[in-house]
Amino acid sequence: MKGEAGFMEQLLNSNEHKCQCLHIFYVPHAGHLSISLRFLPAQGTRVWMGNNSCFCLWKVFKPYQASQHDMCRFHSEDYIDFLQRVSPNNMQGFTKSLNAFNVGDDCPVFPGLFEFCSRYTGASLQGATQLNNKICDIAINWAGGLHHAKKFEASGFCYVNDIVIGILELLKYHPRVLYIDIDIHHGDGVQEAFYLTDRVMTVSFHKYGNYFFPGTGDMYEVGAESGRYYCLNVPLRDGIDDQSYKHLFQPVINQVVDYYQPTCIVLQCGADSLGCDRLGCFNLSIRGHGECVEYVKSFNIPLLVLGGGGYTVRNVARCWTYETSLLVDEPISDELPYSEYFEYFAPDFTLHPDVSTRIENQNSRQYLDQIRQTIFENLKMLNHAPSVQIHDVPSDLLSYDRTDEPDPEERGSEENYTRPEAPNEFYDGDHDNDKESDVEI
Repeated sequence: MKGEAGFMEQLLNSNEHKCQCLHIFYVPHAGHLSISLRFLPAQGTRVWMGNNSCFCLWKVFKPYQASQHDMCRFHSEDYIDFLQRVSPNNMQGFTKSLNAFNVGDDCPVFPGLFEFCSRYTGASLQGATQLNNKICDIAINWAGGLHHAKKFEASGFCYVNDIVIGILELLKYHPRVLYIDIDIHHGDGVQEAFYLTDRVMTVSFHKYGNYFFPGTGDMYEVGAESGRYYCLNVPLRDGIDDQSYKHLFQPVINQVVDYYQPTCIVLQCGADSLGCDRLGCFNLSIRGHGECVEYVKSFNIPLLVLGGGGYTVRNVARCWTYETSLLVDEPISDELPYSEYFEYFAPDFTLHPDVSTRIENQNSRQYLDQIRQTIFENLKMLNHAPSVQIHDVPSDLLSYDRTDEPDPEERGSEENYTRPEAPNEFYDGDHDNDKESDVEI
């Protein structure tokens, strides 16, 4: 972008990169597909702001666009066909389908809906494919991580569950995949998809209780049948801070990795667990959130990193920019470079503003220790790290000749794209009112 160095300009100053091989999937149009409701503009704009901070890294890809067939690896054909056909201009003729597929208030129809789903899902799918083929050690898709979508319906701002589809791709090569979710909301769609299998272990840290969405994620939801005890939930209360979160996160993840021995990890980095989030009630700092990412990276296991929730847009952009720097092992300045979005980072214009709130930390040490003890007892119920028989690996994305797609390493100019902007696309402050198994393995 003209006149913008990006938050991560410093990453290019070194000839030798200490990090593992890392690929970032840049989803064009993500910031241009406006969703004209109170909170949803964040879904596109935050990716636009974040991507313009780090697109200049050495391995950035314009991703594959997922097809209807790709999406139907998890979702029903009727649901995906509906997403492909519905638009704001014809939605009045889809009244029954809108209700049947839970598309409406929290999951509105907007221009370019199917293209948006295709792009973020394709990015996660291609990231999984490149990990499978050992082309990279870490793949990042900040536009992905839509963990609420179900097999037959949309849910919680999520339409297509790119996480489940990405994990299904990983399972072609990996006997065990660990899914970790640090969004403030429970990763219910992913848990539901893999509830009956031991091939995927799901671990979700989230707010639970007081009718908080989606209302699932109790500590005693542990999986069933072959998947019993391969589902871990860490239900947290309001106001948890960095120290309390770390006290639970690191010991739990360490034990999970030790017991389960995953061959690949998928990490959902929803930024609505930050303090001052418009829909959140936690008190994590950007550094505290990033510490979770850094800890997961430290295991040196192939890693797919995804975005997720986050509704204070400027802090989401800060968070994912900072976490990208951690993943590539390069420190960046706290001072933000000038860009067309500079004014939205007022009044401090820094990468690490104070995002603490006055919400009291209701997570006592006794409560956290009780959760940890229960989780450790459940882990002891695992007899072994499951394995699978050797089989012929199905074809993946790299097997297809994508002659219809542009060069994936050619980012292109954003000036060529029109940029529709909803009336509430940007806002002035936090008080602004703009405000049976599902899969076969």
